Amino acid sequence: MGMVNTPDDECDVLVIGSGGGALTGAYTAAREGLSVIVAEASDHFGGTTAYSGGGMWFPCNAALQRAGDTDTLEDARTYFRAVVGDRTPTELQDAFLEGGAPLIDYLEADPAFKFMAFPWPDYFGSAPAASTTGRHIMAKPVKAEKLGALREALRPPLGTERAGEPLPDGLFGGQALLARLLLALSEQPHTDLRRNAVCDELLHTHGTVTGAVITHHGTRRHVHARRGVLIAAGGFERNEQMRTEHSVPGSTRDAMGPPSNQGLATLAGIAAGADTDLMSEAWWSPGITHPDGTSTFSLWFTGGIFVDDHGRRFVNESAAYDRIGREVLARLADGRMSLPFWMIYDDRAGERPPVQSTSVPLGDTHDYVAAGLWHTADTLDELATTIGVPADELTRTVARFNTFATNGTDEDFGRGDEPFDRAFTGGASPLVPIEKGPFHAAAFGVSDLGTKGGLRTDAHARVLDTHGEVIPGLYAAGNSMAAVSGTTYPGGGNPIGACMVFSHLAALDMAHRAGEE
Repeated sequence: MGMVNTPDDECDVLVIGSGGGALTGAYTAAREGLSVIVAEASDHFGGTTAYSGGGMWFPCNAALQRAGDTDTLEDARTYFRAVVGDRTPTELQDAFLEGGAPLIDYLEADPAFKFMAFPWPDYFGSAPAASTTGRHIMAKPVKAEKLGALREALRPPLGTERAGEPLPDGLFGGQALLARLLLALSEQPHTDLRRNAVCDELLHTHGTVTGAVITHHGTRRHVHARRGVLIAAGGFERNEQMRTEHSVPGSTRDAMGPPSNQGLATLAGIAAGADTDLMSEAWWSPGITHPDGTSTFSLWFTGGIFVDDHGRRFVNESAAYDRIGREVLARLADGRMSLPFWMIYDDRAGERPPVQSTSVPLGDTHDYVAAGLWHTADTLDELATTIGVPADELTRTVARFNTFATNGTDEDFGRGDEPFDRAFTGGASPLVPIEKGPFHAAAFGVSDLGTKGGLRTDAHARVLDTHGEVIPGLYAAGNSMAAVSGTTYPGGGNPIGACMVFSHLAALDMAHRAGEE
């Protein structure tokens, strides 16, 4: 470590990270009367939330109820338990399930926050008490001009950052959530938001975390936090060494988190004695492969089937993305398939794949063809030869699928059986026959939305040591915390929602302790 060569800083609460969860914790602490420093490692605020749809999975919240939702907490609990099981502590699950609605009430008491229902079916539609419309909300859009000088500080969406698209005039999804949080924080006193401020070491005295060492614009300094440190700095998906050490499948190049998601604050927590869990886990997705070699989070397929090395289907292509990603990884692990796998589709919509959301916008068709990622042939036999799969198997696979499309029932993988399968088709069957030549193939890999293993916490987001005891002064949330959902992805908005709830609970715990002193 370098020498600390400037005077110390002090605050009540130090927040490491600046995604939707981190800023929720910072806002809560500030609103409760505490002084706050936010330390963001990169040159933009927003973390992975800035790239996301910004959804929040919060059962029975006010935004859902305004839209006529009649869900009950008991049903939500039944569903969550059925999906997550006992992989994570019951009290942690309950804190999440019971914390979302009060958090929305808390935020909407401030006019800076406005939320709306956004129907998005639960990801395990056959599980008990699954919601066909979901428990999912989003922040209402915001005009970019409202941010003023803060616009420059907000991490741009992926279309701008990776594909060079112009900054949008309207902020939607994760961008809108972050904009509202930044605007609300700008109205709070005693709040200091810092960019290019990297935390890689915690300060602790007699087992209590008292602050951190922050490198800000190259200068290392102590930041003393009287009430506590909240680590909500995202996962370590961009750290190849950590991925290898913890056996996280995939590659940093295919991760959707920003390059600054190196896990340094998580490592600092571990060095301070924190226990960890779920360190080999991530939020998975199939990823269409681009000419630069990256495979990026993809969903909303309006046609096509996935086939493996043998030219056979292996999954429900319309299932939730994490479920598809996990099936691919399971098959890779036991040698049943290799990458890339292929989307096979016909010419009813042209040469470009029937994929409506690729996170990073698709480039010129020629570039994908030149890179050997997209192929076209007059017959399925010719296409099979081009992509290196058995022609007889591919032909048989497509013929069988076409029969399913005609009959309306996927006898092999149940595509279309669950509400999420039909979320992008207006309720119509997602079984689209492959019959109009020429025929096409597009290469896919595995992407992730971030690692989900991290510091183990209690229901107040307090970090636990390897003996299960609370480390005073240290809190964690989001992808820096071992995920409350364990090895599953129950519904859209679960990652951001959980980060917001536990960051909020952490800040309230710090504020409560402050009131007792």
